[in-house]
Amino acid sequence: MLKSQRLATLPIDSYDLDSELSIVDQHNYQGEYDAFTFGTWSAHALANGSGAEYDLSFRPHSDRLTRTELGSRLPGIMALVTDHFPLDRLQWVRIFSLRDGIIAPHVDFLEFARPGTRLQIPLRTTAESLHSENDVVYHLRRGEVWQIHTTDPHSALSAAGAPRLSLCLDFAGSDEPVKIRGDVPATEPIHIVDRPAPTETELEELLTCGNALATGSMRHDFRRFAALHFARRAHAAAAFDWFEQAAARTGDPAAVAKARAFRTYCIEKRSYGEAFAW
Repeated sequence: MLKSQRLATLPIDSYDLDSELSIVDQHNYQGEYDAFTFGTWSAHALANGSGAEYDLSFRPHSDRLTRTELGSRLPGIMALVTDHFPLDRLQWVRIFSLRDGIIAPHVDFLEFARPGTRLQIPLRTTAESLHSENDVVYHLRRGEVWQIHTTDPHSALSAAGAPRLSLCLDFAGSDEPVKIRGDVPATEPIHIVDRPAPTETELEELLTCGNALATGSMRHDFRRFAALHFARRAHAAAAFDWFEQAAARTGDPAAVAKARAFRTYCIEKRSYGEAFAW
């Protein structure tokens, strides 16, 4: 059962965003979340507690929401936010970009005592851009507002071509719903992706690549383990099971320890500011 929820659909075509999305495409990224991401992924802050556009590392705060320099250059996207969402609990406005890449299965807010509320609204996407949660794979259409269930393992994948751009809004607290204004009726059902179960041959081929795993290349190698979950019916966390099994086949205790440590970092326990060293 999908725990993430589609809350609304926005009249996104009422906003002329193409030129602003091009600005995001050309904006620099400082690599804040590189340990989780494979392919071309970046984050861009439009508003936060400091007003600094390279202040990207999520944390709860009680400061006044302040538009960054980048946010000031994107008035149409910021109007989409202010027209449709309350600002009193809003703490972060960011855009996530993903092209030909995967975000490792992960659990958000492990660093903090209480989770917040995270909404995502695709601004540019294709049918090949997918999200996952536990054992479900689904597609977020352009303009759909999704409350992401952040405390179970979840992931994302995007194909080559123009980057998928998703507006991410983080609100303080998780008890009260976010009241959305000016939405329009959804015209299509939620898009769940049906996948066949992996065959024994496919799993064996995946694990056999463990013979070539080495501690120096494990970051690059993990991508194939995360990708199988999007094509075959399996839990997102199975990527870590397969990764550990493949590492065990190397006979290298350091490779096994690295695989287990990455699982812990992504879905079990990590501290604020902790960096994972591949």
